[in-house]
Amino acid sequence: MWCMKRTNIYLGDVQSTALDQVAHAQGISRAELIRQLIDRSIGTSGGADLDADLAAIRESFGVLHEEDISFGRGPDERSRHLDRVASQ
Repeated sequence: MWCMKRTNIYLGDVQSTALDQVAHAQGISRAELIRQLIDRSIGTSGGADLDADLAAIRESFGVLHEEDISFGRGPDERSRHLDRVASQ
């Protein structure tokens, strides 16, 4: 069983509105959003580590090369124009 303690805090109008907008966009309550933000900021979210997240993002750069991406589209006038501009 998960136990919670009730805590009251005072928020400014801008903070309250921003929290409500983000919570609505994520489909969660304001209280759940606040709990998630606190967990992230103090590192109690069961392994969520900002430094590790940033390191993973940095390490992923350059993994996928442009040649690996196929949009199923052959050369068209726009791509030929861009090739001409790039080669000038």
